[in-house]
Amino acid sequence: MTKRYFTIGMAGHIDHGKTSLTKALTNVDTDRLKEEKERQISIELGFAPLYEDDEIQISVVDVPGHERFIRQMIAGVAGIDLVVLVVAADEGVMPQTREHLDILGFLGIRSGIIAITKIDRVEEEFIDLVKDDILGELEGTVFENSPFMLVDSLSHKGIDGLKSLIIDTLKQQEMRDAKGAFRLPIDQVFTVKGQGTVVRGTVYEGTVEEGQLLTVMPKGLEVRARQLQVHHKPAVEAFAGQRAAINLSGVSKEDLERGQVLVSSEHFIVTDTIDVAIRVVEDLDHLVKQRTPIKCHIGTAEVMGRIVFFDRNELKEENGEILCQLRLEDEIVTKRGDRFIVRRPSPQETIGGGWVIDPRGRKYRFGQQTVEELEKKRVGTPVERITAALYEAKSLSLPELIKQTALDEDTLKQNLSSNQFVLFNGKEYTLLILIEMIQQEIAYRLNDYHQQNPMRPGLNKAELIQGLQKQYPKMLLEYIVEQGIASGVFDRKDQFVRLHDFKPHVPKNWEKRTENMLLQLKQDGLKVQYLNDYIKNAGIPDTIAPELTRYLEAEGLVRPLDDQYYWHDDIFTEAVDKLRSHTGPEFEVGQAKEAVDLSRKYMIPFLERLDAIGLTRRVENKRIWKN
Repeated sequence: MTKRYFTIGMAGHIDHGKTSLTKALTNVDTDRLKEEKERQISIELGFAPLYEDDEIQISVVDVPGHERFIRQMIAGVAGIDLVVLVVAADEGVMPQTREHLDILGFLGIRSGIIAITKIDRVEEEFIDLVKDDILGELEGTVFENSPFMLVDSLSHKGIDGLKSLIIDTLKQQEMRDAKGAFRLPIDQVFTVKGQGTVVRGTVYEGTVEEGQLLTVMPKGLEVRARQLQVHHKPAVEAFAGQRAAINLSGVSKEDLERGQVLVSSEHFIVTDTIDVAIRVVEDLDHLVKQRTPIKCHIGTAEVMGRIVFFDRNELKEENGEILCQLRLEDEIVTKRGDRFIVRRPSPQETIGGGWVIDPRGRKYRFGQQTVEELEKKRVGTPVERITAALYEAKSLSLPELIKQTALDEDTLKQNLSSNQFVLFNGKEYTLLILIEMIQQEIAYRLNDYHQQNPMRPGLNKAELIQGLQKQYPKMLLEYIVEQGIASGVFDRKDQFVRLHDFKPHVPKNWEKRTENMLLQLKQDGLKVQYLNDYIKNAGIPDTIAPELTRYLEAEGLVRPLDDQYYWHDDIFTEAVDKLRSHTGPEFEVGQAKEAVDLSRKYMIPFLERLDAIGLTRRVENKRIWKN
């Protein structure tokens, strides 16, 4: 069974006990800032490990409850899989709790548990009144049918039961997409002495590995994941649903900020105009007019912009989805289906939230025709549905596409004939743009490998595919590598794959010394020293000696007699020619020594090498030329 990773959130009004409950569940105090200790409120996001076994790993994010810290709350909740709504027994549902409920609904949270805290502060019969109050407030929200748990963080009443309920709930839940391209919206940036720049966030989708090349979007900064941590413990990789801290090389803290996105692929769209479907809160206090300034919270980004309607000039109340557009002052990274929250910057209030229909919005005319076009986008044309399904899964068979798109077979076949879709292996479909993107990613990996290992013939094909297999299906990778070889983008030598224009070579700083070493080896003819002595005498470091030896042998510049003695290729060829011309179809060791004038020290390894490469065959005490 594949291990699954989840992040849960604690949400609720200030001083209702979220941080205390998190500590009771995890034994970790998530209030780490000095100001938080002094003011006894959570300002930044706090994280802690909750539970782990062979099947599942669960992290907790404790989000701030104070109104001033609503943006941190949104950043924390975006990307979680289950919410524990915390309501204090002695206070009940508060105004801030209602706003949190709206935000959770807009962000598409579908799984929740209500934890009534501080139960030791009230009489038992009062708890039933609190329950009724909560049930009334939860009607029509995502928490309407959620289970209740009564807990007290100080006495630990109900804590074990709540923890078990969280674990059981998530064990029945699907985890986020770990096969897609890696995406982590950054919510914290800091430096660690001696280590450099570190970013932290929840992995939205995909997988990241130690050493992997990544891009910070929307700036397009290339970085490398030098080290990974999950809950302050070193990790080789991090998966969708996990909280991860990533030590980045190639970038400074000043280049990064909350709201940027760390990705493994450039196919994520950078945009400042998004077509959206939005719902508004029920008790909107102020009129929302055409082009009203708004603050859009999407992922961990917080961007100013304006809301643009196409079928109205103002908005007060609306029960259904409104199809409109957000024009932002700064670029964001997003894709279809991403959730967002829209707030009024002044006076501050949540207007509503929704999901991205099309991240590549354009300027449209005001009128019903535009709304109808947006509705078609919202529902999705057959091509859009197929494209979205293939973007998500990377490759699907026809039966799988029928299931994923809810389109009939005839409609699918008709639309799959478009040249933007590719059938490979006779049964799997993918996107041409994905093939191009993955081929480019392979090229980046190969280029990076060539730079680090210039003397090697290339990257082992199995290793290349294994390194990408967590992001893309193996069959698709096999197909793309073979297509790349057939089209001349890549070359293959034995089991190694390399870029077409790459040739193994000695690093420039050792090139001259290697030439001198080979010249000396040739001058010494048949009576050579150990090859390592030549390398050492040429001033070439011991650290690259094994790699250099493999390179020289692979390129045919030297020929091994055994694992220590090597001849220059010209000398080896001359010796073979001399031996062949001075012997008949078969010969003994003594005849060979006379022909080549070699001592037994070199002759025996030389003859055994001739056997090994198939020039001769030994029969008892004689050798027979094979051709």
